[in-house]
Amino acid sequence: MSFQEIYASGAEGYQALVGAEDADGNLPSALGELIAPGTSTVEIGAGTGRVTRILSSLAIPVVATEPSAAMQKVATQLGLGPTTALCRAEAAALPFSDGSFECAVAGWVFGHYVEWQPDGWRHEIGRFLAECERVTNGGRVIVVETLGTGHELPSPPAPLVDYYRFLEQDHGFERQWIRTDYSFATIDEAATVCGNFFGAEFEQTVRAKQWSRVPECTGIWSRPGSSAD
Repeated sequence: MSFQEIYASGAEGYQALVGAEDADGNLPSALGELIAPGTSTVEIGAGTGRVTRILSSLAIPVVATEPSAAMQKVATQLGLGPTTALCRAEAAALPFSDGSFECAVAGWVFGHYVEWQPDGWRHEIGRFLAECERVTNGGRVIVVETLGTGHELPSPPAPLVDYYRFLEQDHGFERQWIRTDYSFATIDEAATVCGNFFGAEFEQTVRAKQWSRVPECTGIWSRPGSSAD
């Protein structure tokens, strides 16, 4: 099943994976250092709400956008927190007026377009970033992406290296990294769930290495915005 098929109709399996991620709770701490409580935030590509729930737990009011009805359904069933609203929207056409928010967050979203539009991803991701710029009136923008599944130290997937360089060199983002390991009850669960998302070869790796805790490195790219202190 491709990533596009997973996002369109495999939301439950997707949640089984991301619900096991960040065993040590490093992502909330990192986001809390970048976004102050009370900062009005728009989230692009909320999926089943893993980042949305973190933002809500940090007392950050968020409007979460997600184009997939299947993802929205699971997100709503799980609950998104008291400071959250959810709407259906595409990243390139956010239904908000200029300067509606102080911050924009996109977790594990833009990088897929490197695969989906190999000849046009720079243009497409540039459009997404321009929308973030517009709705925040030049405020903070945060992009979260993988720096390597199955790796204890950052090892960016080769197809994404140019994209990360694009964020840093062309758009002025600064990167930090954290560990967001997946933690499962058993090795078999880890292999099955990871295999459903990352493929049969990775499933075999998990079984060979006897992982119930699967290492994951995550990058957080942040651009403070013109209004930052």
